Amino acid sequence: MNSNGYPGFRMSQPVNKSVISFQKENPMENHYPFLIWLFLWPFLPNYKVNVVNELTPAILHQLDIKYILLDVDCTLKRYDADVLEDWVLEWIHSLRKADIQICLLSNGKGKRIGKIAEQCQLPYEAMALKPLPNGCWRVIKRNQWNKKQTAMVGDQLFADVAAGNLAGIRTVHVTPIHPETEPIFTRVKRPLERLFFRLVPVQKINGKNDQPAEPAAE
Repeated sequence: MNSNGYPGFRMSQPVNKSVISFQKENPMENHYPFLIWLFLWPFLPNYKVNVVNELTPAILHQLDIKYILLDVDCTLKRYDADVLEDWVLEWIHSLRKADIQICLLSNGKGKRIGKIAEQCQLPYEAMALKPLPNGCWRVIKRNQWNKKQTAMVGDQLFADVAAGNLAGIRTVHVTPIHPETEPIFTRVKRPLERLFFRLVPVQKINGKNDQPAEPAAE
């Protein structure tokens, strides 16, 4: 349990502030913290970033994260894009070079996600049925990953973050890339996510990156 009383924000080890800094997303931190955690814990990410490449190898090392389950649509690319941009490929390469293992974990169909996985040369698990944790568990078991050193990274509170929390691993929420390109059944949940972040404090990672944050559509 951290200094704000939220069990979901516990970090595995002290953080070097010269590498990473945290900011509160919103100041409701002293208002019934236990009740907030009790009812909302499946959707509470441990950390939040604007863009995935803010999760630099140095920051992940400080957080003791060695294994990443990585969402695809609106986390790495626009929903309607068929390929990843160069900055995403460079970020993935930097993590692999630092011996951080990655597996794509998507609710998308195998053929489409397989093409993305081939482009970035990563293993993948499609049709993961997030927010169910089964996809997370399959990848962790198959690769013999340490759950304490594994994180789920994605843009949807009610899918990616919930799946990771239910699987018992850490979670990182990413501001979605062009959510206006998403299917309607995903877009209808975005106002609830924005309301959530206005009401609940979340630890925000401020990492350095070369790619400006994509604005989220209102």
